[in-house]
Amino acid sequence: MTAPLKIEAATLRLVRLPLVTPFTIATGTLTEKVFPLLTLKSGGLEGYAEGVMDPLPDYLEETVAGAMDLLEKVLLPQVLGRSFANPEALARVLAPWRANHMAKATVEMAFWDLWAKSLGLPLQTLLGGEGDAIDVGVSLGIGPIAQTLERVGSHLDQGYKRIKLKVKPGHDLGLLRAVRAEYPDAHLTVDANCCYTLADSGLIAAMDDFGLDYIEQPLAWDDIHDHATLQRRIRTPLCLDECIRTLDHARKALQTDAARVINIKVGRVGGHVEARRIHDLCSAFQVPVWCGGMLESGVGRAHNIHISTLPGFTKPGDTSSASRYFTRDIVEQKLETTAGRMPVPKGPGIGVTLDLDYLPHATISLEDFSA
Repeated sequence: MTAPLKIEAATLRLVRLPLVTPFTIATGTLTEKVFPLLTLKSGGLEGYAEGVMDPLPDYLEETVAGAMDLLEKVLLPQVLGRSFANPEALARVLAPWRANHMAKATVEMAFWDLWAKSLGLPLQTLLGGEGDAIDVGVSLGIGPIAQTLERVGSHLDQGYKRIKLKVKPGHDLGLLRAVRAEYPDAHLTVDANCCYTLADSGLIAAMDDFGLDYIEQPLAWDDIHDHATLQRRIRTPLCLDECIRTLDHARKALQTDAARVINIKVGRVGGHVEARRIHDLCSAFQVPVWCGGMLESGVGRAHNIHISTLPGFTKPGDTSSASRYFTRDIVEQKLETTAGRMPVPKGPGIGVTLDLDYLPHATISLEDFSA
């Protein structure tokens, strides 16, 4: 039995990475990724994680500013100087605070990395995953149809296993007709990011004709009930993203047939402990899961790769090549796909190290904490 691991110190950075190309979805356009980057320290080891909240509450309620404040004033003071036998023990300390799953995930995931390194084991091993690589798809933002057709073809040529198209009212059926006409055999999905309502049921039902693997989060970010109603009206499976922030959300969605696929984003659900519980629940319901992306740097991307090696992650995730998003990442390792497969980073923990030459140039602010 291993000894509890004491968190001796921490560093909290706010990091900005410009995107190679703007990324447009139904709720807006991103030109840069701004996020908290947390380092937890113990016995000469460091564990890393990043927050996946946005600057404004246009994905879920959490914001970068709110998360930074909560991390600095509440969450880090609760864990600094304390010893934890495992990540589950740490998660119980954070559990009483309501919601704020992304902020809590930042602490929990950094501890997973630190704990795995203290044991000299890859994170994948501690989570219960296996394999040297995972299947990967891509998510293509909203843009002119002609340009999207070119991007679909380019990514299919690169071997990506699934193409996800972002859609919104007025940019949906015409896009699907064009893509299906050009690429009739492509593994295709769409993601609406909550921009439709039940009044659009007829339009969404028309998507049944395009052989989609699933339709992701077409209705409100907090409405499982309406998704259950919609699923009765269409043939294509619904996949939930924003609606699933806890194990109870997943249970209610599965019990009511509101989700026949679930997108597990580790940062969205509070960390690996809850992500693994949701994975296990979905497996019990024989519902497939996959790992979504939030334009993470190599730190968050590495966490996502490791969780994706669990057996229930049977659909290609969004952990595509980092170079699609950033000219230069903040980790030293190159997280790049080959023929639609992403290798699992080797070594203890998440298997990546910070690029200390570049990181200061990407850092907006930095604060050190000690026990």
